[in-house]
Amino acid sequence: MIDYSSWRHVFKLDPDKELDDAALEAVCESGTDAIMIGGTQGITYDNTLELMSRVRRHAVPAVLEISSLQAIVPGFDAYFIPLVLNAGDPDWIFAPHVKGLQAFGSYLHWEDIVSEGYLVVNPDAAVAKLTQAKPVADRDEAKAYMRVAAKICRLPTVYIEYSGVYGDPELVKACKSAAEGCHLFYGGGIRTPEQARNMAAVADTIVVGNIIYEDLQAALKTVDAVKRG
Repeated sequence: MIDYSSWRHVFKLDPDKELDDAALEAVCESGTDAIMIGGTQGITYDNTLELMSRVRRHAVPAVLEISSLQAIVPGFDAYFIPLVLNAGDPDWIFAPHVKGLQAFGSYLHWEDIVSEGYLVVNPDAAVAKLTQAKPVADRDEAKAYMRVAAKICRLPTVYIEYSGVYGDPELVKACKSAAEGCHLFYGGGIRTPEQARNMAAVADTIVVGNIIYEDLQAALKTVDAVKRG
């Protein structure tokens, strides 16, 4: 099983977005702890396979965050399976997982599977609209969701998803205080070294995504900000 417990920085790549070979090499050789591949819209088997095969030219661990049953590609180091904790449409909590296990259950290597509680905090995000995510009212409610994930569902990881918007470090800190051994990922809106350092101080792992496609050099600077302070 992949050891994500020591990860501090992860780059997230979207199969539906273009990234040339030079930029991809810079990302993969940056010193980041892992490459996560995933997205909400336009995710297919073909574009996921194509991106995975390009990342595989490099030594960095590659994991797939599954958002579509049609885009499950073999060959990743691990597979992160999101359960949307605040989904307004209950089908997004367990229904896709049941369908997936019906189709692929006999082929799974369970040591490669990582269950991931997903708390969607940005109501304008595509994933919020897709799952009809219920708004998170405040830090106390976010902390309660974290306790549900860690203590009731016994999930090994939780991902705080702000999706393109830089979030509230105090909300993330509140979630971390309730994690009790659950590994906390933060993703959303990190565009500067300072933002990377601030979120890395309150989460176990930060995930940097959109800025890769907007300002590659700024994205690369987030690695040193987290690793070297």
